[in-house]
Amino acid sequence: MIGVSVDRGWGWVSLESRSDVGVPELTARVVRASFPKGTLAICIREAVGPLFEDGSFAEAFPARGRPAISPGALALVLVLQFAEGLSDRQAADQLRARMDWKFLLGLELDDPGFDFTVLGDFRSRLIEHGLEERVLDLILERISGLGLLRAGGRQRTDSTHVLATVRVLNRMEFVGETLRAALEALAAAAPQWLSTVVTTAWTERYGARIDSYRFPKGENVRQKWAGQVGWDGFTLLEAAFAPDAPAWLREIPAVQVLRRAWVEQYHRDGEEVRWREVKDLPPARHRLSSPYDLDARYGRKRGSGWCGYKTHLSETCEPDAPHVITHVFTTNATVGDTEATEAIHQDLATRDLLPDEHAVDAGYVTAAHIVTARDRHQVDLLGPVGLDTVHERHDGEHIPQSAFVVDWHVRRVTCPQGAVSVSWSDQRKTSGTPITRVHFALQDCDPCQARTGCTMAANGRYGRSLTLLPQEQQQVLEQRRHEQQTDEWKARYNVRAGVEGTISQAVRRTGIRRSRYTGLAKTHLGNVLAATAINLIRLDAWLTDTPLGTTRTSHLAALDLAA
Repeated sequence: MIGVSVDRGWGWVSLESRSDVGVPELTARVVRASFPKGTLAICIREAVGPLFEDGSFAEAFPARGRPAISPGALALVLVLQFAEGLSDRQAADQLRARMDWKFLLGLELDDPGFDFTVLGDFRSRLIEHGLEERVLDLILERISGLGLLRAGGRQRTDSTHVLATVRVLNRMEFVGETLRAALEALAAAAPQWLSTVVTTAWTERYGARIDSYRFPKGENVRQKWAGQVGWDGFTLLEAAFAPDAPAWLREIPAVQVLRRAWVEQYHRDGEEVRWREVKDLPPARHRLSSPYDLDARYGRKRGSGWCGYKTHLSETCEPDAPHVITHVFTTNATVGDTEATEAIHQDLATRDLLPDEHAVDAGYVTAAHIVTARDRHQVDLLGPVGLDTVHERHDGEHIPQSAFVVDWHVRRVTCPQGAVSVSWSDQRKTSGTPITRVHFALQDCDPCQARTGCTMAANGRYGRSLTLLPQEQQQVLEQRRHEQQTDEWKARYNVRAGVEGTISQAVRRTGIRRSRYTGLAKTHLGNVLAATAINLIRLDAWLTDTPLGTTRTSHLAALDLAA
């Protein structure tokens, strides 16, 4: 029996080890009679047995204290919650009502379950002790034990955006809502102190939620409103940080957020308060986007913007085994895919699940990534690289960079017409990436018959210029550019498209597109639970010989194909 508990005093809870002796006889008999064809929960229990042992979460609980609700059961309920798209309250109710869930957890039919608030406390405890990945690791171990998962083979990765549980705010809404949040917190914590600081005009400005449609009309009037908000914010901060103010006021989280936001958004020159210009704002990666989720950031991709996060899902794609999600990587919305490649490989290496071939889209691939994956992890990073873009600046025929012969030992480049470079300069990009800039003399390029397809330089000292990566990376780049034009490479790369179906399943089945929680750590935990739920769903489909879904085709497209 799990037991009933509404006490949220987790600090004194200890772990009571529970040996799962199997499914109670009455539970097994009733469930099998009621579900002769089985369900996901029944199939998983019969094929895999108990999924999570209490000892796997022992480090999250003190050694002494009153017995805790079984953490193995709580972890499994969290996974089932995402598999069926349930809230905490609904998941707790389902545990009391669903016989197949009791079968999976090995409970008596009359087990009363637990209060739904325990699930939130358990998630916090997982994050506090760094156990966010534990449920996924345990499921992968069980699948590996069945012989359905192993290192090597092929995997594929892609990312999708995750919307934060906060609304998207423009800049004026953000400062107004940030100040309002601080006023709300102070009104609840120190109403008498706050009444000596604010006036009735503040209530009119910040009493209701800040929305654009409530703003005054006209750009000048709006700028004046933003300046007034800035001045009010500084007035409140000065009062909260005054020597005679209670010290604990400045420790209120909303006040700390207000202080940070005002540093980011405003200049104060004596008695004047004004907006920071766009060029003076902190980078989007470090700038707050909401006073209610401090980790969420505003990101853009392919013309679409959102406030929140990105999650990267990696899965196996062998034809003779279920496609299992092996890794989940969550970042804020501003982090590019290229920054995730090495982190994914390192985490997969820690799990001993590195693939031989890793299919990704162009966002994950640079020449440096291909070399690092090959040399450090023995992984063939399969993805397209950017093409030589010289042709975009020329009409008709163009001479690509690959047509030039580079002599790395003597640091010299020869063009297709036989001219030799006159300048070789080792430099670094602003990102720190080492590059080499090579120039040809303008006097060699001007009279050349191939000039129109090679360079547009018309004055100065130099004609055609080249930018080279370090030798090994440059050679890999040229090789990949050639390979990705071949039919053989394209056939190998076709496997990557399947990960789009995984993201679609995660979005439709577990709601991964919208975070249930605030903060990066909790959002990542939710993504891990969603991935674990997808793995259980796919394992059940594999064990029951459920075929993979086919690509959906519209009636119109099918008509065209038939024609």
